Amino acid sequence: MIRRTVPQKTISRETKLSGVGLHTGKSVNIIFKPAPVNTGLVFVREDIDGDNQINAHVKFISNTDRGTNLDNGSFRIHTSEHVLAAITGLEIDNCFICLDGPEVPIMDGSSKFFINALEEAKIVEQNVLREEFFPSEIISYECKDSGSKISIIPDENYKVKTIVDYKTKVLGKQEASINHINEFKKEISSARTFSFLHELETLLENGLIKGGDLNNAIVYVDKPLADSNMDILKKAFNKDSISVSANGILNNLDLHYPNEAARHKLLDVIGDLALIGMKIRGKVIAEKPGHSINAKFADKVSQVIKSDKKNTLPKIDFQRKPLMDSNQIMNVIPHRPPFLLIDEVLELSESHVIGLRKVQENESWVEGHFPGSPVMPGVLQVEFMAQAGGVLVLSTVPDPENYLTFFMKMDKCKFKNPVVPGDTLICKLELISPIRRGIIHMYGQSFVGDEVKSEGEFMAKIIKKI
Repeated sequence: MIRRTVPQKTISRETKLSGVGLHTGKSVNIIFKPAPVNTGLVFVREDIDGDNQINAHVKFISNTDRGTNLDNGSFRIHTSEHVLAAITGLEIDNCFICLDGPEVPIMDGSSKFFINALEEAKIVEQNVLREEFFPSEIISYECKDSGSKISIIPDENYKVKTIVDYKTKVLGKQEASINHINEFKKEISSARTFSFLHELETLLENGLIKGGDLNNAIVYVDKPLADSNMDILKKAFNKDSISVSANGILNNLDLHYPNEAARHKLLDVIGDLALIGMKIRGKVIAEKPGHSINAKFADKVSQVIKSDKKNTLPKIDFQRKPLMDSNQIMNVIPHRPPFLLIDEVLELSESHVIGLRKVQENESWVEGHFPGSPVMPGVLQVEFMAQAGGVLVLSTVPDPENYLTFFMKMDKCKFKNPVVPGDTLICKLELISPIRRGIIHMYGQSFVGDEVKSEGEFMAKIIKKI
């Protein structure tokens, strides 16, 4: 289910960092710039003329070799995951990520420096609500060859748990978790990337980590270190000496956390899942995650979201007791029979409501509106949606009996299919923007089954009774 939740966010001003790309070894500047509502996260290559933008979306993933790399057919962005994790961890919706080179700088191998820069630029709310995906059932992706598996379970918060086990004594089995995305900064953002010695030697031999040094990657020594390899490592990292600590880490690098590897994998999961293209709510459980399976899972969730957008009415259990019946509804809005057009409220949050009306054979309009083939007037469908919207907005005040809601404007109203006696009419109303100074802007749709009957945008004002 897709719901509008809280105000979108961007940054108030530009902010800049400089560093080197881990794999290219090239110096690169990264500049974060504010973006308008509904822009999303967009990478910009400022060193390229013409088409120089890539939306941060799974459809642009070119490969996941040593990072999650994007390609729009004209150019690439290498190693996107750490900066996307930082932006997601700070719950920023709209931002231009501008680079003057092909790779996001590695910094210290974590998201910490990106977090600091974005916070210095100050995060600000925007006047449009964020769309978020709330899965109604478990979504999973599994790779049987590697034993990797990622699932998302319905939950009101964005939670993530990672489990890593490389079957090595030096690292062992590790787990890491957060119970809300706002824990990312404190618990996850400073966890650095890591590699095993055998991987590192292969990469060095092939010239693939030109920007690496011992300050931006933890190296776990999973095999004996030969003297000849010691010399190669000293030259590669420009060090006079190389050693292995008692905990099996190259050059005595101190860990930030005993489970830093699992925390960094959690960081990668969040960064890769940012490419779904929409904020998500739910508990993600990632067993043996990696960029490849993260990307495939992100694509699967993205396809579910695409399908949900085609049918925006969530699955409804009609056997479940309604959240509000007509008597409870009349405690919130002032309408009374025969003009009370909403029978039940099925769902209600701070930003959306789902209401129900059973269209009866004996309603007053049946005999006079297309006699013999009665059709529910469009104005009554609009009023039904408006009354559901009234429940939504008046539920936000502590004493709804002392307030009234009046229409200010209706816009983009469409009546797509007739509603007839015997139909069970469902409507879904969502806030388009936050309620400010008593002004409410909502988008509504009505359905019978999966078929859209009517839709429109509504603006209303809450007024206190005199």
